[in-house]
Amino acid sequence: MKRTIIKINEDLCNGCGLCVSGCHEGALQIIDDKARMISDLFCDGLGACIGECPVGAIELIEREAEPYNEAAVMERITPNGESTIIAHLNHLFDHNEMVFYNEGLKWLEEKNININKSKLKSKKQENMNNEHKHFSGCPGSMSRELKPITNQSEEMTSNIKQSSELRQWPVQLHLINPSASYFQNADVLLAADCVAFAMGNFHTDYLKGKSLAIACPKLDSNKEIYLEKLVSMIENSKINTLSVMIMEVPCCGGLAQMAKMASEKASRKVPVKLIEIALDGSVIEEKWM
Repeated sequence: MKRTIIKINEDLCNGCGLCVSGCHEGALQIIDDKARMISDLFCDGLGACIGECPVGAIELIEREAEPYNEAAVMERITPNGESTIIAHLNHLFDHNEMVFYNEGLKWLEEKNININKSKLKSKKQENMNNEHKHFSGCPGSMSRELKPITNQSEEMTSNIKQSSELRQWPVQLHLINPSASYFQNADVLLAADCVAFAMGNFHTDYLKGKSLAIACPKLDSNKEIYLEKLVSMIENSKINTLSVMIMEVPCCGGLAQMAKMASEKASRKVPVKLIEIALDGSVIEEKWM
């Protein structure tokens, strides 16, 4: 059957093991100094491990794979203790995988294995703590409602049409030509896909005067091509600066790592700035890398 499952780029993987600790289901192990999938049926395809990878070596793809098996996962993780069991079940709950969540509870009941169920998340708890709940799954996939931030001046100018500051097309990193004229000696903005939707002032304050490339470090495939294109921009198009805008979710860090790797790999050096954006569109941090 075809389903979403992780893929590991062994050329990028440095064997740090962070993804292994981020996988509650035990689908990953470090073998021969590389992270490897030990069985398709243990991988839930929800991507918690992606946010743990500091070098962007993990991505989600759709391919032929064994069906995910909750019973097999419970059998595998139970020897690791109650904390692992609870983390796994809460991970499923956070992603609304209630069929697997309930299968896991049923398996525990059938095996007469008792855990502290007060530590498990429930719909009642979710409603009570919606704005402040602890999220044990992939933070980038967590559902949350955001309240718009407005002030008087914004309300007064809300009817004024803002012009786009986009200077070129295409913008998706897979589609752009790194040698295009609009990248020559340009200030380049590399932005995660979600940034422009989170920031009301993205065009006026960050895109203006820059050439743009957008990418998603979690969902895009063939990210090694991204690295090659960024290196080409630095070396061949001789860009002046590279600004990287990412969201605060961990999986977005892969884009910053990619820009850093390109800067280190290129023979020509350019200033690289990191701008981290909160989910409400505010700026958390701006720094030179």
